[in-house]
Amino acid sequence: MLKILFTSEDILRTRVAPAADPVWELVLSLHLLQGRSRDPLLANWRRSLARTLRTDTAADRLRLLFALNPPRGYFPDFLTPYESLAGFEAGLEAVRGTPVDLLRRDLTRLAGETPLPASASALARGEPEVLRHLTDSMTRYQELAIAPYWSRIRAAVEADRARRARALLDGGVEGLLASLRPSMRWEAGMLEVLDYPDSRELHLDGRGLLLVPSFFCARTPVALLDPTLRPVLVYPVDRLGGLAPEPGRGAGPAPGDGSSQALAALLGRTRAAVLAVTEDGCTTGEVARRLNISPAAASQHTAVLRNAGLLVSHRDRNTVLHTLTPLGRAMLDA
Repeated sequence: MLKILFTSEDILRTRVAPAADPVWELVLSLHLLQGRSRDPLLANWRRSLARTLRTDTAADRLRLLFALNPPRGYFPDFLTPYESLAGFEAGLEAVRGTPVDLLRRDLTRLAGETPLPASASALARGEPEVLRHLTDSMTRYQELAIAPYWSRIRAAVEADRARRARALLDGGVEGLLASLRPSMRWEAGMLEVLDYPDSRELHLDGRGLLLVPSFFCARTPVALLDPTLRPVLVYPVDRLGGLAPEPGRGAGPAPGDGSSQALAALLGRTRAAVLAVTEDGCTTGEVARRLNISPAAASQHTAVLRNAGLLVSHRDRNTVLHTLTPLGRAMLDA
């Protein structure tokens, strides 16, 4: 179990990442790709990506990246720098700028648990060419494994952020932390991460905690091993259905007649109004009250919008919260 201890100052400085973190998604997807998970929501993604990697000319150049991210156990802290909060390129720049002592420390620990290729020795010495090779590999993998699916990844993370924002408004930061159940438990200044692979304590010491919702995070949340780094806790979001590439972004089927028919069903003033009221997240009952329609009608309209890919819905106890997908937001803006 991981126990994260908060002071009153830490509670004030706790926040949720503003968007999906592309570097964390990349690293955690590597773990899931190489692991034995049989998550049906990721089955198509794994099959499609495996086919692409077998034929991609850059596959050999990804060997070091895969070796640094084994499916289980430790992986280096330097691969997921805090700077990735500002975006993918900012994260890669931070990886290239990792101090040599941190590279050596992380890679020495990793080598004690898993075999590493010869290039890892040059990486541990901080040789610029090898660091550039590593971030080039991350860029190529991101193009193959993450970018074609980014719309769905972002939608799932945005839906989770809407849930956390609601919990924050209703119960403050302690309400936000309590909303992370069932994988975590908040009580008396301590957040317990259940089923964590090892037992340790993380004292925030006034630094606060950055919560990072993640599509590719497996069932158990993830924290950095080094307690001196800025505290981050990555936790899984509901995946809201399987992954399908965005049209024109990689292999996979394009939307067919079913999608076209679903979009055609959206025509009408009431459903446009439903889109508008769910911009910041809205329950079925709130949709009904705001638009002066019956709960049954609100449920029907949100179901059509959800089937068309414009809304995502998340059940929490006896309520269902609806939020816009990126496609729904684009349609609303238009």
